[in-house]
Amino acid sequence: MPQTNDTHSIAIGYLLWLFGFTGAHRFYYGRPVSGTIWFFTLGLLGLGWLIDVFLIPSMDRAASLRYEPGSINYSLAWILLTFLGPLGFHRFYMGKIITGLIYLLTGGLLLFGVLYDFWTLNSQISEINRSRHVADV
Repeated sequence: MPQTNDTHSIAIGYLLWLFGFTGAHRFYYGRPVSGTIWFFTLGLLGLGWLIDVFLIPSMDRAASLRYEPGSINYSLAWILLTFLGPLGFHRFYMGKIITGLIYLLTGGLLLFGVLYDFWTLNSQISEINRSRHVADV
């Protein structure tokens, strides 16, 4: 059985599931296409949202296999993005100071940058963690 890195938290997944009709938990687990569908259909009119309560453990396992663990905590970055995205705090946390300041001054580039980050945050974190891991070796 493959070793999991536990990059994501089931507790955070269920917390975001409470807002699941927005697709937040699906974005968190690296499923931006279905997250976008959930957003525009209110969680497939609530039915997909209810089914997801049972799917979160498998989404968590898949995310832990897919993304690189490291010094940037996925859960903290996602909480910052979800609740303070237009202020850019998630970008400051990742060490992206310039874009953090840009987000802070422009409301997350008029929310388009926040939407971009919902689609790509897991990959951004994974890339940073991978590059820091390589630099440590």
